[in-house]
Amino acid sequence: MRILIVEDELKLAEALKQGLEAEHYDVRLASSGEEGFFLVNTEVFDLMLLDLMLPGRDGFEALAALRGRGLQTPVLIISARDAVEDRIRALDSGADDYLVKPFAFPELLARIRALIRRGRADQILRLRVDDLEMDLVTRKVYRGEQVIELTGREFELLEYLLRHDGQIVSREMLARDVWHEVQRATPLDNVIDVHIARLRKKVDVGSGPKLIHTLRGVGFQLCKGIPDGAPT
Repeated sequence: MRILIVEDELKLAEALKQGLEAEHYDVRLASSGEEGFFLVNTEVFDLMLLDLMLPGRDGFEALAALRGRGLQTPVLIISARDAVEDRIRALDSGADDYLVKPFAFPELLARIRALIRRGRADQILRLRVDDLEMDLVTRKVYRGEQVIELTGREFELLEYLLRHDGQIVSREMLARDVWHEVQRATPLDNVIDVHIARLRKKVDVGSGPKLIHTLRGVGFQLCKGIPDGAPT
């Protein structure tokens, strides 16, 4: 799940980014309202953390412009402004929640989980193939009763494969949609292959059926059983 942090205090932004990435979120940073507005209009995010006191276009203006364009991305305001009037103005302008600085990181995580659950109420929150299951809210992965520990990138990669259950996924698709690289290159192909190999070792361990298959010269496929082609 992708989170955009719009915060001009660099140390705080970097600390939040590191903390959220440790929880396996994909995080982008913006240091101004203009940059944040541009990113949320050109990329897909599951949640936006928005400061109010920003250079140039402030948080109120960015929020108004965001909602004015009809974008429904959940917005959690993080601000040192603790006046009731500020909270009312932000919520009336389209914010989904308001958290006053300084705040405890576990509380931020809890609010993020709540907003994501609310924002995805009409979407699938669990992905499953055979006995492999991924919880998109808690970001936990299970194979049967066994918890599988994944890095952030491995989680994104497995989520992509699960969302394309039974379909052949090419390296071009992974480069574009998981690594966010427009142009595919041989070094990136090698990185993708390494991550697939590591993911396979974690997912396809034990007596259960092998789920992640490589089709030589074509790509990869997550499915139960033996796919067509020449899997390894």
